Amino acid sequence: MKARSVFVYTMLIFFFFVLKTESKDYKLYYLGGQSNMDGYGLVKELPPELNTVLKGVMIFHGSKRKDDEPAEGKGIWTELRPGHGGDFKSDGITNTYSEEFGPELTFASTLQQLDTNSNIAIIKYSKGGTSIGLTAGGRYGTWDPDYNLSNGINQYDHFLATLRNALAVKDIDGDGEEDTLIPTGIVWMQGESDGASGFEVAKVYEENLKRLMDLIRAALHSDDLPVVIGRISESGQDEKNGKVWNYGETIRASQREFVKKDANAALVTATDNYGYSDKYHYDSAGFIELGKEFAKAMYNLQSKISLSKERK
Repeated sequence: MKARSVFVYTMLIFFFFVLKTESKDYKLYYLGGQSNMDGYGLVKELPPELNTVLKGVMIFHGSKRKDDEPAEGKGIWTELRPGHGGDFKSDGITNTYSEEFGPELTFASTLQQLDTNSNIAIIKYSKGGTSIGLTAGGRYGTWDPDYNLSNGINQYDHFLATLRNALAVKDIDGDGEEDTLIPTGIVWMQGESDGASGFEVAKVYEENLKRLMDLIRAALHSDDLPVVIGRISESGQDEKNGKVWNYGETIRASQREFVKKDANAALVTATDNYGYSDKYHYDSAGFIELGKEFAKAMYNLQSKISLSKERK
């Protein structure tokens, strides 16, 4: 009887560890853009249910780099928690969390509610002030792949380095089993810098946006990957003429046209309703809502694409 009890106990321990270390499939989302993707909501203003670790959601947040700096893509996979905002840093070993948060928090938590049977993984790389026009970002940098100043390294290269490092990790949740990352969607919040740099820059935004989204899709090995775009908005707080983005309407029209022509893209327009903490950035409530809107738009877009494939 004693030997039998030991056997049963041993088998229970065996099955416990087998189940505990089961490999997982993760739906992988890339979040990119400029400062309203970085995030300047205040962690201290989060409601208790969001000011916590989001169990089961993994994130690899690449540390921001300037153009011409080495493309290192430093980051680590960790469970998502508040602090992945504007001042976040990683040295590839340890994360230094910010007192701010971005849309990633409610993007993930809302997706958990909508897509209850899926595991979620996020790769985030964004940098405030950056443009997709070649010169519009100035000292903040550009995502234009044709950038060839100095050593030719820019934000697109930093994104690729971040992606490469994130995908090189086979066990992202550290449970001892290799995980599978399934590219599932792109969320892009950017355009303000291009809207402040003259009409010649703003008028080619749609062309630049299409090119960049196609390149990011290709990097994720999925040419029809769903893309959700956040429409830029205007605080009206410029000291001289009220408008912060002189050609913002041109950018907004370009974003609308991009989504209209791309069957696998959607536009979040609720940004017009958000408050601002300064003339450039949404307030905490705005970032909370932005993440929710991104998630709902992504989920609805995925459902639409799936339905379209079924009908074919």
